[in-house]
Amino acid sequence: MTLQTALKSQYHAALAMLQDAIEACPADLWVSDRYANQFWRVVYHTLYYTDLYLQPSESAFTPWEHHRPGLHRLEAAAGATDPVVPYSREDLRGYCRRCGDRVDALVDRLDLSAPDSGFSWYSMPKLEHQFVNLRHLQHHTGQLADRLRQVAGRGVDWVGGRSAR
Repeated sequence: MTLQTALKSQYHAALAMLQDAIEACPADLWVSDRYANQFWRVVYHTLYYTDLYLQPSESAFTPWEHHRPGLHRLEAAAGATDPVVPYSREDLRGYCRRCGDRVDALVDRLDLSAPDSGFSWYSMPKLEHQFVNLRHLQHHTGQLADRLRQVAGRGVDWVGGRSAR
């Protein structure tokens, strides 16, 4: 197994788990103000940065066609005073599928031996940056799974890799 194959497998598994969280989220939790960041906002943040950091560099990134500036930043939500129209579950299902559909080609395009991440705010080699990206994706998926367990009594199914569930 190559490093690229392992990364692809883990991205697919993590995105499948996030997709499960999206599917399992009750409508009231999707937009609940009970948490500092609404469920939909954490999903969008997670997908946006997963998509961004699968690129060779910031300049190579083209945001999702439905991107609305600022909604990817969680800290912006905390101090916001203007009402924000949430992304729909269907919108973010589609974005999650789009990310999954592009993983293989994007990972194949990366130079995993590059000495820098391609992002000025991350001072690390490209390979390590991919591990950071996977940890970020899984961190927020775990956060959402915990909310689901608390509110709906259901977690997120574990996916070990592309071929193992």
